[in-house]
Amino acid sequence: MKVIIELKIKLFEACTFFVEEKYNTVTTSIKSYQKALFSETKSSAGDKHETGRAMIQLEMEKASQQLVIISEMKEVLKRISIENKSNIICLSSLIITNKVNYFLAISAGEIIIENKTYYAISTNSPIGKQLLGKKVGGIVPFNEAKILNIY
Repeated sequence: MKVIIELKIKLFEACTFFVEEKYNTVTTSIKSYQKALFSETKSSAGDKHETGRAMIQLEMEKASQQLVIISEMKEVLKRISIENKSNIICLSSLIITNKVNYFLAISAGEIIIENKTYYAISTNSPIGKQLLGKKVGGIVPFNEAKILNIY
C-alpha cells in the first residue's frame, strides 16, 4: 500500500505542477496584454487603434476565464485525500484497468511515472463521469476497459 500512496503522491504533485504552470502562463499573458493595452497610443488611424484595443481586451477576457478554470482546479486539488481508499471510484481514486490507468482529480492529461502512463482526468470529464461509482470488475463504457483495481 505504501507504494500506491507514493504513486498517488507523485500523480497529485504532477497535477499541482500542471495547474501552477497554467497559472504562470495565463498571468504572464494577462500582464503582457495589460502592458500592450496601456501602451496603445492614439494614432491617426483611429479605427485601427480601436480594433487593436478591442482585440487585446478580448484576449484579456479569455485569459480571465482561464484563471477561473485554474482556480476551480486548485479547489478540486484541495479536496483530494491521497490516503483515501474506497471500493467505489470517487475523487482521488487511482483506477487500474486492463487498458488504461486513471487518476481521478483534474484534467491534466497524460502523466508518465516510472515508464507507466496514467491519465489525470476530472470527475466532470466524460470518462470521469463514466468511472464515478464503479467498482472493481466494472467496465468503462468509453473504451470497454475492465476495472482491475481501485486505490
